[in-house]
Amino acid sequence: MAKITVEDLKKIAKEQVGVKSAYQKVVLVCGGTGCESSKSDLIYRNLLKGVRDSGADKNVQVIKTGCFGFCEKGPIVKVQPDESFYVEVKPEDAAEIVSEHLVKGQEVTRLLYDKNKKPGAKADDIDFYKKQVRVVLRNCGIIDPENIHEYIARDGYQALAKVLFELTPEQVIEELKKSGLRGRGGAGFPTWRKWDFSKAVQDDQKYIVCNADEGDPGAYMDRSTLEGDPHSVLEAMTIAGRTIGATRGFIYIRAEYPLAINRLEIAIRQARELGLLGEGILGSAFAFDIELRLGAGAFVCGEETALLASIEGSRGMPRPRPPFPAVKGLWGKPTVINNVETYANIAAIMLKGGDWFASMGTATSKGTKVFALTGKVKNSGLIEVPMGTTLREIIFDIGGGISSGKKFKAAQSGGPSGGVIAEEFLDTPIDYENLAKIGSIMGSGGLIVMDEDDCMVDVAKFYLEFTVDESCGKCSPCRIGGKQILGLLEKITKGQGTLDDIEKIQKIGQAMRKASLCALGGTASNPVISTLKYFEPEYLEHINAKKCRAGKCKDLLAFSIIAEKCKGCGLCLRKCPANAISGEKLKPHVIAEKKCIKCGACLASCKFGAIVRS
Repeated sequence: MAKITVEDLKKIAKEQVGVKSAYQKVVLVCGGTGCESSKSDLIYRNLLKGVRDSGADKNVQVIKTGCFGFCEKGPIVKVQPDESFYVEVKPEDAAEIVSEHLVKGQEVTRLLYDKNKKPGAKADDIDFYKKQVRVVLRNCGIIDPENIHEYIARDGYQALAKVLFELTPEQVIEELKKSGLRGRGGAGFPTWRKWDFSKAVQDDQKYIVCNADEGDPGAYMDRSTLEGDPHSVLEAMTIAGRTIGATRGFIYIRAEYPLAINRLEIAIRQARELGLLGEGILGSAFAFDIELRLGAGAFVCGEETALLASIEGSRGMPRPRPPFPAVKGLWGKPTVINNVETYANIAAIMLKGGDWFASMGTATSKGTKVFALTGKVKNSGLIEVPMGTTLREIIFDIGGGISSGKKFKAAQSGGPSGGVIAEEFLDTPIDYENLAKIGSIMGSGGLIVMDEDDCMVDVAKFYLEFTVDESCGKCSPCRIGGKQILGLLEKITKGQGTLDDIEKIQKIGQAMRKASLCALGGTASNPVISTLKYFEPEYLEHINAKKCRAGKCKDLLAFSIIAEKCKGCGLCLRKCPANAISGEKLKPHVIAEKKCIKCGACLASCKFGAIVRS
């Protein structure tokens, strides 16, 4: 295909809008990883076949999109313009959606999220979406990510055209400065400043790198963005290249994201075919191209210098800084590195202006933030809210509250480098500074909700196990310090801890912060330090009383049977895998403590409340 011009972009957009308007109904099927694992691809194919077989294909278009965000209720099918929001759809439901809704015009009420949906009610009025503002996720769940024309129809590549023909590199950086956009990968460094550093360096070669190595437990923001809107990242990287004078870009993405990789490959190929990557982009003299680099899943490669080493073909291990990558990065050349979410904001900022973006958020943290809301929350999923939204709004208004019906205990933000947010901070506006004040970080955006059944010592141990396992081992503060803290936590959870262990944990954590080579090692102790700060009584209970109130630490558990309540039904005896329960039929049973493996099977099986945990 011949390379296109700015005028051609406008024609493609107009033609695509015409294609859409020719259909009376458009069926959007979630094609994100979560829904695909629940057979959404089969739902999509069944809908396509049903529409063709019924003869409705002239009036109905079926599109596979990216993630809608409302993962708790997937697979999701949305019908426009009716605003019908079907949830938990199964492949066999496709036939009914076609026959009843797409042919007869009657919504399938049993599949609607809102069974009492009023005519004209919008899907965006669902509580999950009401307080969201979608900038990064603006196209996810709306366009076919494998069709570049659909992206172009929603102003795609218009920002690049503006940067190429209307703005100087200095003006681009000024707009970024006005916007207040900070890196969404965790540190929150001003994006404009990083770009300006690289722009100022004179060199024959510069690079643009996208960090898509998302490794935090429970995080999937970047993966979903790439699955649902890959061109937003390609366009932004090209804009960055034009701004700093780079001609090559790399997207570093972990190999276990096959769907995101596939859609990126398709997007890059389509962009090259249209001349939006390569030589003479949009008829200008500017040349820029992008390649993929697959990572093996090492958490440390999320650290930018380790990531660069991996792209270069070396073992992914951090390097001392300075020099910083913006000045001396990939192969020793000036390199701008931002993560997926940061880039996904760029085109919107260039089109609407830095002031528009800065109108959202707080005084120091502008714009929106994407979170992967998971854990003990009713409506888990991918959300995007203005900076400054409180944790209470996120968990109880958007998330629908605690799924177990129990009391909220804490939320963990920032992954293995972050900390816990206790109940007393539920009404704290979430931004970089406020999270830092209470001992946590924004991180890439993982937000895990916990209730009173979660043990904070066990939570700290989980994250330390992760960081110890993922440590690259290059520096001793991280390699040795993490292992020492983990050993102390294991002592405490086994009932062998002493009060001195708490002081040791704090001292080792402080040493790791000061002496570790990279930020991952320096923040590895954060989950422990923050849980100690807000939940110290739980640690003391483990040490002094040898008790875990949440019942997570098996070595501190003991099960017993209340004779007065036991009916002698024998169900617990049959369920016990260790043969630790004995007793005659219709008479009280007993548990042999030495044989008990503390699995809790007896407690779960007892219908009379005769078994208690202590």
